[in-house]
Amino acid sequence: MIVKAPWLAAVATALAAMSTSPAIAQETPDAAVPALDPGIRKMIEAALAGGDETTIRSVLAVARKAAPEARDEIDRQEQSWQAQIAAQAAARATEATQAVQTGTERTAKLQAASLFDNWKGEVEVGASRATGNTSSSGLVGSIELKRKGVEWTHRLSARADVQSTNDTTTTERVIAAWQPGYRFRKTLYAYGLVQYEHDPFAGYDNRYTLGGGLGWNALDSGGLKLELEGGPALRWVDETDIGPRSRLAGRGSLNLKWRVTPTLSLTQRTAVYIEGSDGNVVADTALDTKLIGNLKARFSYNLQYERNPPAGAAPLNTQSRATFVYSF
Repeated sequence: MIVKAPWLAAVATALAAMSTSPAIAQETPDAAVPALDPGIRKMIEAALAGGDETTIRSVLAVARKAAPEARDEIDRQEQSWQAQIAAQAAARATEATQAVQTGTERTAKLQAASLFDNWKGEVEVGASRATGNTSSSGLVGSIELKRKGVEWTHRLSARADVQSTNDTTTTERVIAAWQPGYRFRKTLYAYGLVQYEHDPFAGYDNRYTLGGGLGWNALDSGGLKLELEGGPALRWVDETDIGPRSRLAGRGSLNLKWRVTPTLSLTQRTAVYIEGSDGNVVADTALDTKLIGNLKARFSYNLQYERNPPAGAAPLNTQSRATFVYSF
């Protein structure tokens, strides 16, 4: 005689009921989720690749209406696109914050710099020698320094050209200048000018210029920069034929720099002085090509025009140069 415990009988009864009850029958896998039509998927991918937000939202709305059974896949594509947009926005915000921090640090360094810090410049040297029916030699040298601060900019420059033919000096030109500038807007600044010139073959032993005015950054796009300046100037000239005189003049200048390629650049500097019936124009065009490191070769053409020069002096003088330039 076998005696069954009451709880054992209850378990057996429950198991028998589970095996026959439709509500607790063996689970069957869900039906497969309908796939998105390839044509609709390609349309969505094309819209996402285009990147236009209005177009993307319109295409997603049309896709949901055309394929409601694949709504889940369409939702996943939209969520992925929104996550990508959010990541790009976060990256731009981070870059903007870093740029502000970098600009603040740079400004602080410029403000803390002494008068002898942050100078950049270049040294130019060249020489020529020719023999034969005539014997000639020439030497050209220049230095240019620039210091850029938060608001103030200083430019110092000096140039000397000497040439002789058959032991007779035919060119003796010296020019030195200091030009401070104060920038009170991004594209607008005020400048001053102190300049000395010596060129007896152009009709003067000494010429001093003291001037000032306004400057405008007319163009600063990529590798192309253009500055225009203008204002009054007071000139004192020691002419070779009549001696010293002083006169009020108007000055205008154009400075153009074009970075044609990473290794090739073109510069044009032109200054015009108007002194009543007198005046002069100085234009210098230079083509620089990079050689090694900070060393480059320069091919330049200088034009100097003097209106109403002293007797015996030519009104127009030109000079072509081939020099080496070292930047620092």
